[in-house]
Amino acid sequence: MKVKFKKLLAVSALTLATGLVLGACSGKKQGGSGNSSSSAKHSIALVTTTTGVNDNSFNQSAWNGFKAYGKEHNLKRGKNGYQYFQSSSDADFEPNFAQAAKAGYQTIFGIGYNLKDAVSAAAKKNPKKNYVIVDEVIKNQKNVASANFKSEQAAYLAGVVAATQTKTNKIGFIGGVRGNIIDLFDAGFTKGVNDQAKKMHKKVTIMNQYAGNFTSVDKGKAIAQSMYAKGADIIFHAAGPVGNGLFQEAKSLNQTRPESKRVWAIGVDVDQSYLGKYKTKSGKQENCILTSVITGVNIAAQDIANRAYAGKFPGGKNLIYGLKDDGVAITRGQISAAAWKNSRTARSKILNGEIKVPIHPEK
Repeated sequence: MKVKFKKLLAVSALTLATGLVLGACSGKKQGGSGNSSSSAKHSIALVTTTTGVNDNSFNQSAWNGFKAYGKEHNLKRGKNGYQYFQSSSDADFEPNFAQAAKAGYQTIFGIGYNLKDAVSAAAKKNPKKNYVIVDEVIKNQKNVASANFKSEQAAYLAGVVAATQTKTNKIGFIGGVRGNIIDLFDAGFTKGVNDQAKKMHKKVTIMNQYAGNFTSVDKGKAIAQSMYAKGADIIFHAAGPVGNGLFQEAKSLNQTRPESKRVWAIGVDVDQSYLGKYKTKSGKQENCILTSVITGVNIAAQDIANRAYAGKFPGGKNLIYGLKDDGVAITRGQISAAAWKNSRTARSKILNGEIKVPIHPEK
């Protein structure tokens, strides 16, 4: 189902202070208050994955959408408003959904495919509550809405940019764990690189490696170190916090290299440029993030919450957010004028059907 938006909401680069991150299963209050009991039917809750609400990824983006929803409707964080429940392990998922329902929240979100079973179980136990699963599809449950993204489209644009802007004609991709979701980024990026390289009569090599998880920063740094050492000058990651290792390596290299030899990283899910700041040997402030492939979880969260607010919760439906609705995008970042122009051309061709972007890598 297509959803139209006026524009992509800005994704905040600010993270919540760690002191606000309270364990939902600890029995501590989640913080915030001041909402009227009459707003309970409009209240929303977020159950995070183990990476938490400050993950520079889906959970953080969803939380930004929650805050935007609260601001739009004059709702505060806390009871009868909006709140998140932090998961320290997978075992926390079901208890957190139970606690969110018991606390009176009406529309409860699970962000990430690994919460699918917990969302489905919670929805069956609480048929009068609304539930949302992001990055998965739950069928045949009328009180569950699914939200997914055409991430391959935005990844394609990043590939076009990378192929245009590379100086070494060697580019890297770091994935987290193989699966349908990361396939979108891998396939789209690879196709974008190859199509643009062919158009420019360039031979571009793509190095592709998976970390095997979404948490090992050291693994991300090691993979990036190897790829940069082999000549890659641009690396895109779709690996959650593993990508922090990529950024660390890019910044470390750039601090010792002349600007003409600088390397780039491409962020994912949210605008990750705030993670790419560094100082050159001369003390000049620079940034190693070329662009970020945006997944509009914030947009989906706010949109679905607004539908519920209006009494039109899309239960039983799978909402697909893509370039057409600004549900996915790339940031302008530090893309060259020529590369940006090429990405805009590619965007138009995707929207008018001239370019078909694959959702799985070629085997």
